[in-house]
Amino acid sequence: MSEADNGGAVSAEDLEKYETEMELKLYREYRDVVPMFTYVVETERRFYLANEVNVKEPSDGSQPWIEVELSDAWVWDMHRTGRFVTKVRVLTTRDVNIEELSKREESLPGGPELP
Repeated sequence: MSEADNGGAVSAEDLEKYETEMELKLYREYRDVVPMFTYVVETERRFYLANEVNVKEPSDGSQPWIEVELSDAWVWDMHRTGRFVTKVRVLTTRDVNIEELSKREESLPGGPELP
């Protein structure tokens, strides 16, 4: 059935194919830009690459949150057209994982090897 035959609706198969293509495009972009960054930052909502990371926790322990500020960052989000951002501020009550990249790291852990 063509798109014209089904009233212009997108089939589940077409949507899945589109999302798969977007994820592959995003992974390739990640692979290309990762050498430009020093840190990988994972929050409950996003995955970032950044060159500067500053974590602030309330010194008196009164607040159950932490603040993470990133500078010169790239955001893993296939729905954003511009993934490079100058500054990011994250407030969260969840875990934040920050890892320093080795200069030879060029793929996601467990990620597919792409040409």
